[in-house]
Amino acid sequence: MKRALKSPALQIGLAALLGIAFGLVLGDAAAAIAFVGDIFIRLIQMSIVPLVMSSIIFAIGSLRGSGMGRLATRTFAWMLVFAAVAAVVAWIIGSVLQPGSGVDFSGAVDPSLEDAAGEALGWQDTIVGFVSTNIFDAMSGAAMVPIIVFSLLFGAALNVYVTASGNRLVLDFFDQIQQVVLTMIRFVMLIAPIGVFCLLADLAGTVGFGVVIGGLGYLGSTLLGVLVLLILFVAVVWARTRVNIALLPAKLAQQTLIAVTTTSSAVTYPTVLKTAIEKIGVDRTVANFTLSVGLTMGSYGAVLNYVIVVMFLAQSGGVHLDAGTLLLGMGLAILLNMGTITVPGGFPVVATFLATSLGLPFEGVGLLIAVDWFAGVLRTFLNVNGDTFVAMLVADDRKELDRDVYEGRVRALAV
Repeated sequence: MKRALKSPALQIGLAALLGIAFGLVLGDAAAAIAFVGDIFIRLIQMSIVPLVMSSIIFAIGSLRGSGMGRLATRTFAWMLVFAAVAAVVAWIIGSVLQPGSGVDFSGAVDPSLEDAAGEALGWQDTIVGFVSTNIFDAMSGAAMVPIIVFSLLFGAALNVYVTASGNRLVLDFFDQIQQVVLTMIRFVMLIAPIGVFCLLADLAGTVGFGVVIGGLGYLGSTLLGVLVLLILFVAVVWARTRVNIALLPAKLAQQTLIAVTTTSSAVTYPTVLKTAIEKIGVDRTVANFTLSVGLTMGSYGAVLNYVIVVMFLAQSGGVHLDAGTLLLGMGLAILLNMGTITVPGGFPVVATFLATSLGLPFEGVGLLIAVDWFAGVLRTFLNVNGDTFVAMLVADDRKELDRDVYEGRVRALAV
């Protein structure tokens, strides 16, 4: 019993349940402890930029021969396949379940969100925005895609320099930066149960769960899509790697609990990286590259959710989606998956941007925003575990998935 209680995953799970109960009992008064949860989130967020940069730069810089191109190709190929499958599954579920049909709206979209959507960039400008003119501006604003692009180029240049000169000083520096930041995050994770308790107490006390009733069709469609994709992704992992799938739930438990209680892929990233290397046996170089890129570009739960949003808004407003508009909606969902913020709070602008871009009514956005925390739980669950599955597939393709670590016969070096 004592050993079980020492499990970080169990501690976080218990803290989540206690936080919900505490919030429901105290009501609005529970908001008084929300600042503790905010501090926990900020402590993790402040380490994301240096961790992602050092991980990608070290991963690319340490590759030799043609390994860099193959690693990138396999990573992006699996990510695009998973994203495309997520979009198609969302379309099928939205078409069959019709989550937006007959919905009675009780709220309206905030005019400021409508204005923000109206000012949103076109797809060409969005792609141009993936490249920053000042990397320090991108770092200060945590603009992850420009940071990843810079890190990829810097890592590739560093790889050429190390190969030509044999001087590993800069490469080792980024390796050490990553290790120090991971150690810092381990310190922060000691208070994870307290942070999760305060976050969910505030949510349960100020929002409650009554708001879910109005969005049951939307949330149910998203949940079904997540379950279908989870089964498909796990089946692909098993078919390609032939690992014992029964061991996966316990290995993914801690990162899953952090994902669903914080609804943030960024906050969960350090745990995902640690899990992939230490519990699943993914080679460190593969994990560094694949999971860092996946943090922003591997949000399969987001793709699923965004396409369901498109279907919901169209059905609620009686708008027929022709094939061209539907394909555009799927393409925008995949593109937004690569460019949206990986912390809570980005959904309202995404929803209004989709409505504006596709000529869909805004009336349903208010309801979607009201239940977005619950949808965020589902999105983040699939995002973080989908990234782990991609890392496993890429590592297996490269013969760098350690079966002994996965089966628990040996312990991987701690990260």
